[in-house]
Formats: sequence, structure tokens, C-alpha cells
Amino acid sequence: MKTHGSIALMLAAWLLAALASPRIQSAPLADPPAQTPSSTPPGTGLVGHWQGSLKPAPMLELRLALELTKGPAGDLAGVMVSLDQGGVRIPLTHVSEHDGAVRIEAKSIGGEFEGTLNSDRSELAGQWRQAGQSVPLTWTRVSGPPKLSRPQEPKKPYPYTEEEARIESGTPTVTLAGTLTLPQGSGPHPAVVLITGSGAQDRDEAVMGHRPFLVLADSLTRRGIAVLRCDDRGVGKSTGDFARATASDFIQDTLAQVTWLARRPEINPRTVGLLGHSEGGIIAPRAAVQSTNVAFIVLLAGVGVPMEDLLIRQGQDIGRVMGADEATLARNTALQHAIFRVVREEKDAAAMETRIRQLINEQIASQTEAQRNAVGLTDAMIEGQIRMASSPWFRDLLTYDPHPTLRAVKCPVLAVNGEKDLQVSARDNLAAIRKALADGGNYNVKTIEFPSLNHLFQTCKTGAISEYGQIEETCHPAVLKEVSTWILSTTARIAARN
Repeated sequence: MKTHGSIALMLAAWLLAALASPRIQSAPLADPPAQTPSSTPPGTGLVGHWQGSLKPAPMLELRLALELTKGPAGDLAGVMVSLDQGGVRIPLTHVSEHDGAVRIEAKSIGGEFEGTLNSDRSELAGQWRQAGQSVPLTWTRVSGPPKLSRPQEPKKPYPYTEEEARIESGTPTVTLAGTLTLPQGSGPHPAVVLITGSGAQDRDEAVMGHRPFLVLADSLTRRGIAVLRCDDRGVGKSTGDFARATASDFIQDTLAQVTWLARRPEINPRTVGLLGHSEGGIIAPRAAVQSTNVAFIVLLAGVGVPMEDLLIRQGQDIGRVMGADEATLARNTALQHAIFRVVREEKDAAAMETRIRQLINEQIASQTEAQRNAVGLTDAMIEGQIRMASSPWFRDLLTYDPHPTLRAVKCPVLAVNGEKDLQVSARDNLAAIRKALADGGNYNVKTIEFPSLNHLFQTCKTGAISEYGQIEETCHPAVLKEVSTWILSTTARIAARN
């Protein structure tokens, strides 16, 4: 499940401190900061670029940047940029400086900073306050906006053909927009449809400053596999309403892409498969059992256990790596179970929201003032969680058990996961995927657990979601090679039989 739409973060947010929006924190890595100036440039005022880090706990860090400007009337203004969240830009509602004393406010996240400039105005040290917490924060003046290094992203011109695609998805209100990349040569080529994870995603599955599907499509196409990747319905250039969509809609969209690909003269219609990441790894098998035109499926961090079990494990694993004690984890798990029970039982959306809101308020009321301050949930955050939990999409997802679907999958399957994936446990889910497929008599299956990789298949230290943006690697090369090698060998066998 993806970070900014992560189910675990939405339903287990009271485990985390409210430091920025969205609610993600970062564990420090050995990597250098986004920008390391050779010397700190002095300045005469606040206008310019600044960089700092919030460290609410010894093992937590969130890198931030300030972009401060001055308007025609002399008023200061600007934005705060969360570097480790893919450059989320948070508008500043107040910036002032008087005799070296500085005050900055960001009302959209309920945060404020008060500090003092040093003698040469190259540093600004003070306190960041948000949701009852006060954390030291020092800003250092830098020469320009920080740049995140993403060395795996391809640069044009590409050694293959790239074209825009528009695909009707069974209804006049939904047209999927995407990118088709075709290898050199006339083909016919094997092909794969990429399926994003949870949350409204663009065709590149952009997250935390990375574009995993861009990197994956480039790698596959260079090796001879055509790739189609589309913006989710209602996202980017695609039409439709994502907020009202459920798994059945995503399955429909996926199969529309398979049909569109199979009609292309450059594509071998018998070797079109699916690759799903995270929740996309739920959609791929469900689509495969509905169509004989799906030749293979690749599951990247795919799900094999019942969704409620996955979400409980997800919340516990994320909480532990972020330092939550066992008592807090137990309280959170009990609340998750209670919320899930309401989602399963209550048919009326308004009544469901009321019951979930009551459960959360009871949990908050049972906490001490210190615990409530540490949690830092705002009313807006709580309401957002309630709306998500009561949505048709979440109700459909929560009650899903992958085993019956996987048992019905008859095409070849590659399932890979990262050892340090905290969102979809490698050990639990790979074993469940293997068992379900075997129960259905499908032994044309390969599963791999890659050591030291996280949910995005990056080399990591802890697997924490907060590391994603700090890691330069978008996807480990061994994963890219394994996926392409398996698809090419599998489709070669299929083509030889036909």
C-alpha cells in the first residue's frame, strides 16, 4: 500500500507524532542531505533558501526546506517543503522578522516556528511547535533549492518508442490516459500492464520523490518487453471518479488495457500479462481469473493473507520501527479491530462514520494529556480517517481474502517481496501466495524474498516508510533484472506453444 495513501498510516496514525502533512516521519540514513553546501552563505534577511531537520526522537528525522520571498509591499511570504515526502509544499500563512526574532506559521498543518537569526544571518535556530509538541529546529541558509538525486530515472532520448495511449474503460465517463513504450524492432513483442497500489496514483506511481513505474517501464522496455502504464481513473489525464471507485472498477480498467494492447499489431496477443504492486497485486489475480487473455502475472509486494490480518500486522510493524511501545501497539490493535468490525457490520455510511468517530473519541479520552499531545491528531486528520474507513473502496478491500482468487489463477506467477517490507510482510504473504496457488494446482510459480529491501524494493536500513524519500535508489537492479528475465522466459515458452 502506498505511503501517502497508506491504510496503515490512515488507521494507525495515533501511533505517530504530527510533524508534517501528510503524516510521515523519517529515520536518518547514512546518505548525505539533499544539499550539502561547501560553505554557508551569509545573508542580510530571510529571503532565500533554507534547509533544516526536525528530530522528534533520537531515531527520527524529517528534512525540510524553506523558500522565502518578499512581495512588492515588502511582506514576507513563502512555502515549507517536506523533502522526504516527495517535495510536499506547505504554504506559510505568516512570516515575520524583528531585530533577529523570527516567527513562521503554517496553519494548514497547525504548525509554527519561533527562532533567532545568528550574527551573520546564516542560521536560524528555535522551536517548531505542532499538536502540543515542541521540537528544536535549526534552519541553515543554502544557495538554492535542494535537489533530490534519483539516478535510476531514465533520460531522453530513449532507445525505444514512447507514445501516448487513450483507452475507453467500458463507460463513456472513463477514459484512461497512459504511456505505451515499445521495444526496438517490429515485434510482435510480449507486453505487460502495470497496476498501481492503493491511493490515487499517476502512471509513474509517483511517491516520495520517486517514480517507480517510470524506472520499471524503462528497464522492461530496454530488454524487449512492451509496457503500458496509465493514470488511475480520475488522476492526471484520465477521466472518471477515483473517490467512488472500488476493486471491480480497477479490474475493469485493467482488462480494458489488456484488450487494447492485444489489438496492437506490435504486440503478441498471447503474451500480454499483468504486473501489480501492493494493492495492484490484489487486482492482478482478480483480473486474471476473469480473462483468458492474461498470459502471466507478476506480484510486487502482492497480498496473500486476508486484508484484515495484513492491516493489523502492518500497523504493528510500522509502529515498532517508529518506537511505539507494546502497550501502545496493543491499544492501537484493539481500536483497529473495533473499527474494522464496524466497517463490516454497518451498512449505512452515516451511521458507520458516527460509530467510528465515537470509537476514536473514546480512545482519545482514555489517554493522558501527555499521550494525547504525543499523538497529535487534529480534527481534520481524524475526519479524514473516518471518511476513508467508511468509503466503499475500503469496505470492499477490508473484507477481501486473496486465497480463493489465487487458487483459481492458472497462468504463470512471479511473486517477489522485500525482506524489510513493513507494509506487506514478505514471509506471511509469499507463503500464503504459494499455498493458495498450489491448492489450485498451479505450480508454475516462482517466489523470491529479496534481502534488505523495503516495500518499494529499495535497499534500506529499517524498512520504515519514512526512509523512502531519503533513499536515492528507486528500485534495486536485481529486482528489475529478475522481473524482466522471468517475463521473457515465460512468454518465450508461451509463444513457442502457440
